[in-house]
Amino acid sequence: MQRKLLSIAVLAMFVSPLLAQPVLAQEAAKPTQASEPSAQNKTQTKEELLKYMKETRQNFLNSVKGLSEAQLNFKSAPDKWSVKEVSEHITLAEDFLGESAVKVMSVPASDKKSQVHDNESQFIATLTDRSKKFQAPDPLKPTGKWATEADTLKVFKASREKYIDWVKKTPEKDLRAHVQASPLGIELDAHEWILFMVGHTARHTKQIEEVKADPNFPKS
Repeated sequence: MQRKLLSIAVLAMFVSPLLAQPVLAQEAAKPTQASEPSAQNKTQTKEELLKYMKETRQNFLNSVKGLSEAQLNFKSAPDKWSVKEVSEHITLAEDFLGESAVKVMSVPASDKKSQVHDNESQFIATLTDRSKKFQAPDPLKPTGKWATEADTLKVFKASREKYIDWVKKTPEKDLRAHVQASPLGIELDAHEWILFMVGHTARHTKQIEEVKADPNFPKS
């Protein structure tokens, strides 16, 4: 029971600033960059979700590929995260959000639709908008849990593969039939919890690119 309450508290801190965005107020969708997967789709298909899961996985892995220890540990300021720390945050959140999606399936199925069902492209645009910055909850802050970047990536890749396999095996009608309120009362279906997980990876892959773009980022 205590673990469940902690999860709810962490989830509330994690999703509150993101889900309280215009997408949920039914405002007009903002233009998004063409590079955003499924940016022109109002409601994703399962095939599009799987494609996005694979693309964001590869984009993240590409963003850290070949980086030296100096590059992985570089910080643009003392209060900023390094590439290695962002990688850890992505990996910590992967199972946290993925498990949330799986747990939604235990909610009785119904014909009820989530509150972002017809506006999932804007949901993704909001999740990946780096112009708005938020503080991560303590359990998802990097603490050096894994000794090396390779260890972190090994865990991430295993988690992502697990959820890709889960989505493949779960009929789309079932992913859409199980809807549960977030701590703010905003309802998401299981498909959208996975979409949230994947959008989170995309958001922080952008953060890694921001670190690498710093003029003081080590050349090697």
